[in-house]
Amino acid sequence: MAHYKGAASEAGRAMHLMKKREKAQQEIELRKKKIEEDLKIDNIENKFATHYDEVEQQLKSSTIGLVTLDEMKAKQEHIVREREKKLAQKKAEKEKERQKEIEAKQSQKNKQKRQIQALSFDFNEGDDDDDAEEETPWKEQEETVCKKIKKNPDVDTSFLPDREREEADLKLREELRLEWVMTQASLKDEPITVTFSYWDGSGHRRNVTLKKGNSIYQFLQRCLDTLRPEFSELKTVSADQLMYVKEDLILPHHYTFYDFIVTKARGKSGPLFQFDASDDIRLVNDATQEKQDSHAGKVLLRSWYERNKHIFPASRWEPYDPTKTYSKYTVKGK
Repeated sequence: MAHYKGAASEAGRAMHLMKKREKAQQEIELRKKKIEEDLKIDNIENKFATHYDEVEQQLKSSTIGLVTLDEMKAKQEHIVREREKKLAQKKAEKEKERQKEIEAKQSQKNKQKRQIQALSFDFNEGDDDDDAEEETPWKEQEETVCKKIKKNPDVDTSFLPDREREEADLKLREELRLEWVMTQASLKDEPITVTFSYWDGSGHRRNVTLKKGNSIYQFLQRCLDTLRPEFSELKTVSADQLMYVKEDLILPHHYTFYDFIVTKARGKSGPLFQFDASDDIRLVNDATQEKQDSHAGKVLLRSWYERNKHIFPASRWEPYDPTKTYSKYTVKGK
């Protein structure tokens, strides 16, 4: 028999069912043998022979002298009826004895069940006659166990899974997430004025107003719309051919102004999250000291940068790297 791994109650139940199956198999085998013996021709002939001989003997003993054919048939029928009546009585007596034995066994099983009701499971529980009787004691035992086992109110159960608590936590998290999303969306919709300088070797300052959630690419497109009437070289140029340089860092087109504001990103010579402009500190002050004021970002053509990237100030420019910090500059007064 395979070793069952599981709860003790389930193991007892499995063993109980296995014993019942074995007993049923044995009963089936006995019935098959009995049927085979009954079907043998010799036994069948013997039964008929015995029955016939007994009826003939009684007929001979009760018939004296000459009798008519009708009297002979009547006596024969009477003897056969008496014989059948006796056989029926014997069969009824055997059935009654069998019923008494079944009732005695059932009473013994009920007594055993009452004795084991206090247990949670029993490996040697007697077999039941049908599935309904099989389920009843287990239910009674489980109810008994549930009545006996109670929780200790002094034990800390906060570490155990709690469906209601988890559902409440998930609901609160979802509410906070939606609140955060709505707050960020409202911040991204706030307008911002950006001061920039179109750089072609000298600066040409302009202002554009857009939302904090707009990307650098969208900003450059707005700059083109502002500059095209004044600068003929920009009439056939798209935003992909422009660069935006802020605090000596070349900002990628996919970043938004909101990204720099939230992270409070800093460049080589000032903060990237302030877009108003002040005088260039490199012209009026020490370049190694940083003011809190921001400088106007430069908008320029990539072709101009490729031709002049070895010349100051383009030689100082480098691509923006969010993982890099610029700590060699100090804030004035600190």
